[in-house]
Amino acid sequence: MEVRQMRYFMEVAKREHVTDAANALHVAQSSVSRQLFQLESELGVDLFIRAGRRVKLTPIGKILLARVEQIMNMIDEAEREVKEYLEPEKGVVRIAFPISLAAHVLPTAIYAFRKRYPEAKFQMRQGLYRDLIEGVASGEFNLALIAPLPTGEKAIQSKLLFTERIVALLPIHHRLADRTSIRLEELREDSFVTLPEGTIFRDIVWNACGEIGFAPHIAFEGDDIDALKGLVSAGLGVALMPEVTLVDNIPHATVKIPLVDPEVTRTIGVICPTQRKLLPAEQLFYQFLSEFFARRKQE
Repeated sequence: MEVRQMRYFMEVAKREHVTDAANALHVAQSSVSRQLFQLESELGVDLFIRAGRRVKLTPIGKILLARVEQIMNMIDEAEREVKEYLEPEKGVVRIAFPISLAAHVLPTAIYAFRKRYPEAKFQMRQGLYRDLIEGVASGEFNLALIAPLPTGEKAIQSKLLFTERIVALLPIHHRLADRTSIRLEELREDSFVTLPEGTIFRDIVWNACGEIGFAPHIAFEGDDIDALKGLVSAGLGVALMPEVTLVDNIPHATVKIPLVDPEVTRTIGVICPTQRKLLPAEQLFYQFLSEFFARRKQE
């Protein structure tokens, strides 16, 4: 199996169309078809189901695709590692992140890093909680900011950067809006707005309420943190929010109030693989993150 065959195979699998894949690869369609035919002949199996001009992976084709993607990730990383060996400060950092860290935490860290290493480059990808863990484990990327830090994941290692408070975001005319702090129990009868079921932050909210003996009444769901801010701003409910998402950005007609008794927190950190070494530029950024957030704790 040649590298060229694997690249052609991945592109066709992605596009489900040989001509479209050939155009994307900037090669003749006949060249792509020939390489696929040779690959299937060498392996002795059909990798695609042909349906007119379109193709779909067979079950064994799907299995092979997963393996080929891992192999190509390793080859790409090897090429980058050779290029970055002498000058890691000019390399590329591939990092994934959740939407809750997109507005402040990651941009602030990258800005500080590029002040020190102005020629460093970044490739960033947003993902859901499980996608971040699985992406690092599979080799899709090597670094991910994440909140909260996962436990019991053998394929990844975690490093705590800081712990942040979860705060209440209330409509400005809410009965508790003039308080300097509130107990979570005082929101028992309120309508909550939350992220959809299955998201990790909704679980944090649900568990925090459950620990003091009530299930929050979910009135509205929003697809992201900004949607929740808008719902609270419109007076449609209250929300628990990561404090970092409200830095310099408290929505109109809302107030942010700390929670006490209990104080609700979440961990924020960075994850990387246990079975693969970070590339030089990634290792440089990984070390920088630890130093950067340690300094911020002391300020």
